[in-house]
Amino acid sequence: MAEESRDERFLYLISCFRPRLKQFIRVQPVLDLLPSLSAGEKEKVRAAALQRGEVEGAEELLRVVERGPRGCGWFHEFLQALEQGGCSLAACYVNPSLSQLPSAAEEEDHDLCVHLVQLLHSTLVDRMQTMQVAEKCLQMGIFQDEDLDRIHTVTDNRGNRDGARELLSRIVQKKDWFSPFLIALRETQHGGLADDLSGNTGENRQNEMKNSTNEETKVTSQPGYAIVEDLKQQENVNDSFSSENSVSETSIGKNSISDVSTGDGSVSNSNENLGQSCTTSDSGMFPFYEDEVESRASPEPDLILRDYQMEVAKPALNGENIIICLPTGSGKTRVAVYITKDHLDKKKRASEPGKVIVLVNKVPLVEQHLRKEFNPFLKRWYQVIGLSGDSQLKISFPEVVSRNDVIISTAQILENSLLNAAEEDEEDFSLIIIDECHHTQKEGVYNNIMRRYLKEKMKNRKLAKENKPLIPQPQILGLTASPGVGGATSYSKAEEHILKICANLDAFRIMTVEEHASQLKNQVKEPYKKTVIADDKRRDPFRERITEIMTDIQNYCQLHPKSEFGTQTYEQWVIREERKAAKEEKRKERVCAEHLKKYNDALQINDTIRMVDAYNHLNNFYKEEKSKKTVRSDDDDDDEPAVSKQDETDEFLIGLFHAKKKQLKELARKPEYENEKLIQLRKTLMEEFTKTEEPRGIIFTKTRLSAFALLQWIKDNPKFEEVGIKASYLIGAGHNSEIKPMTQNEQREVIDKFRGGNVNLLIATTVAEEGLDIKECNIVIRYGLVTNEIAMVQARGRARADESTYALVASSGSGAVEREDVNIFREKMMYKAIQRVQKMPQEEYLNKIQNFQLQSIVEKQMKAKRDRHKTYKKNPSLITFLCKNCHKLVCSGEDIQVIENMHHVSVKKDFQSLYHTRENKTLQDKHADYQTNGEIICKDCGQAWGNMMVHRGLDLPCLKIRNFVVVFEDKKTTKHIFKKWGELPVRFPSFDYAAHCPSSDED
Repeated sequence: MAEESRDERFLYLISCFRPRLKQFIRVQPVLDLLPSLSAGEKEKVRAAALQRGEVEGAEELLRVVERGPRGCGWFHEFLQALEQGGCSLAACYVNPSLSQLPSAAEEEDHDLCVHLVQLLHSTLVDRMQTMQVAEKCLQMGIFQDEDLDRIHTVTDNRGNRDGARELLSRIVQKKDWFSPFLIALRETQHGGLADDLSGNTGENRQNEMKNSTNEETKVTSQPGYAIVEDLKQQENVNDSFSSENSVSETSIGKNSISDVSTGDGSVSNSNENLGQSCTTSDSGMFPFYEDEVESRASPEPDLILRDYQMEVAKPALNGENIIICLPTGSGKTRVAVYITKDHLDKKKRASEPGKVIVLVNKVPLVEQHLRKEFNPFLKRWYQVIGLSGDSQLKISFPEVVSRNDVIISTAQILENSLLNAAEEDEEDFSLIIIDECHHTQKEGVYNNIMRRYLKEKMKNRKLAKENKPLIPQPQILGLTASPGVGGATSYSKAEEHILKICANLDAFRIMTVEEHASQLKNQVKEPYKKTVIADDKRRDPFRERITEIMTDIQNYCQLHPKSEFGTQTYEQWVIREERKAAKEEKRKERVCAEHLKKYNDALQINDTIRMVDAYNHLNNFYKEEKSKKTVRSDDDDDDEPAVSKQDETDEFLIGLFHAKKKQLKELARKPEYENEKLIQLRKTLMEEFTKTEEPRGIIFTKTRLSAFALLQWIKDNPKFEEVGIKASYLIGAGHNSEIKPMTQNEQREVIDKFRGGNVNLLIATTVAEEGLDIKECNIVIRYGLVTNEIAMVQARGRARADESTYALVASSGSGAVEREDVNIFREKMMYKAIQRVQKMPQEEYLNKIQNFQLQSIVEKQMKAKRDRHKTYKKNPSLITFLCKNCHKLVCSGEDIQVIENMHHVSVKKDFQSLYHTRENKTLQDKHADYQTNGEIICKDCGQAWGNMMVHRGLDLPCLKIRNFVVVFEDKKTTKHIFKKWGELPVRFPSFDYAAHCPSSDED
């Protein structure tokens, strides 16, 4: 019975002191001393500590203890494990005898001593010689061997400052630690730090030294007691002050919420947190016991840089424009947050206006940077907001900017605002941070923004000569993992590319890690690289059948290419032929070229994935063609239904496919002809997913179609499930593909599943290469996909778990291996070029930068002049639109009006008599979230023209220009094909809603 009541008391103590126990337990050394726990339970606890932090690991351990074996002596085993594992303070709380339980006063003094260390944290980290102090603490019995080993490892791998942080985080978990810690500091020549902590100076130091050597001294008579008492009083003052402030601060937060909302509510959360954080005193910045007061806001994490991060940040902290070049996974964004806070703090101290904008090139990065980096670290002091095209703004951009200190935005939003703003409305930013800044070139949106800055800079030179006041200019910070070489083939051209990027960003220098390179190397693990070559000499009867069909079509329409079937050059040739035939009204050649393009796609799919995927691609295309060209029929089988709109060419092409269809279908099912690349991919995946306990991987592939097909291949193969592969695909959000795009929420959901382990293999297009926060992987495979050196560096940077692998799987004749070798050479060339730019004499560097800046502005002016000339050249009345397929007249330029500068609709009377409307399968598949009434197709030939759209209650035909031949009736008649409306040198009027709105008396 006594044993039972002792157990109950033990469990009761855990429930009472859980928040403190979670802060005082070091999971790993305690687990090693618990033989009664099963290997599975230990692994679960370790995983929680590794993935979610030490506190969560301790929570998992306590749960296991509560469930525990409950055999005789089990709780005694846990108590001993705590004592021997260096968690003496935790042991005091769960000892059933209650003899060592700290009193409330002792707890309060402990907490305030901890707070004192936190207040002087940055000084201690900067000035303490970590290993000297740690070894002294071991000699004095404060630390155990495990503590010293861990501090030693951190110091070796990440530098003295990180080692100091590890030491401080461990010492505050020890029993009666404060007084011995001061002695340890003094005996290792850190007297100044001990004085700072004790709060004593001058004459008091001698007395304080005598007192501090008395090991029996209680916490209340420790050297820091005077400061501790001051802190208690100060805390009372702060509490009363913050409670007054909390009402007004929270209400400010609420006002912000009512005016601005973003798609996922991130902004409202940030404002609520900001309001809450003001209700805690300054001690709230020390996150040790937040669990004890549930109403308190979540604590702000420490904003601390590693030594290598501080090395590259220094010039920016001094106000210089720089580019920071750090590899993927090394914490570039954290450096940007640190620089942001430092910049705003300095502005505040100087009573100057400070405003920071962080520009990103992808919508998901807005929410990622806001949620993971900027908001957690800055919300206590500054208002932070995220804006993208997905944000539902209820107020103007300048208004949003004026209400916030830090704005994280897609670059296009700022560009649009600058285009529309009057000069007096333009918002003055004091710091502009450009993420993935290697895109600041040519006509990119980053470069358009920076050109405005460069023009102001040149204007300032002129104003300075005239002794006039200068235009205030922001500081610029660029972030990149790899600036690339811009296709350079020589060192001089690579150097020129780096200089141009520096010029475009007006960077005073480009920063890479030099002094702390070994620390960076330990932080960012270099993966093992391997190339897997697939032998493509196997017989491929499926390919042979397809090329036979293509040859038949070429002979039928007398088109003879010079390039090989299934290549990109063939695809480019066939697209040119299709456009040329459309302009010349040669329907037979145009339709044949369109079908050849589909067969070429099928060959490329067959080379990449399975024969069945290539067959399905063709089958779906011909099903769609038949439905467009035939009378509606209830007959749904594969037999030829009644034909209405097929001419001789259609009959030939559709008949040819149906004649070969059965043979193609049978070949697609034969495993002996399977793609050799897939065999090698399977082998690589099986090998990598069976050699580590928690594997995680990404396969990069070229197209959405191949990503989707590879996922299907994995799902169809039970062997993958047996080794624990849980796959999902990750593709872009654009609508320019046959495969339905992913929404931003769908992308986020997949990445969250990957982070949590519900998915452990991503099959991704290039959308996942750059910027997106994807958990570190131990296998990255580029499946036949080789682009440029920037993409290679970005993709390889995803393989940053320990003992990770970066593999290229490609066929021997594809040229991918050779292109990868070129990229490796270019990467080396890039680093050499950066070094040469860094070593260049400052005067020479600045001269070159200035010349490139001038060149950039002149090029932009010339382009603007050409665009102006082009835009106003043609009158809408001079053009007509013909159906691309049957060449009948559809409408004239005067019938076109534009909605929201984007959607081109026909307002021609009786226009509906020219087309049929049918269900839009593509939009149905995409689950489009905008209203649409289906696809419009030519009444005579079934050629798609565009879609019906609903605009303010009106049904309107919205035309896609690529489906028409545009005829210019000028001095001489010319015909053109355009991909986008923007390429057409004509300006159309805005849609006149009043003229087309039915009048009320008609209702």
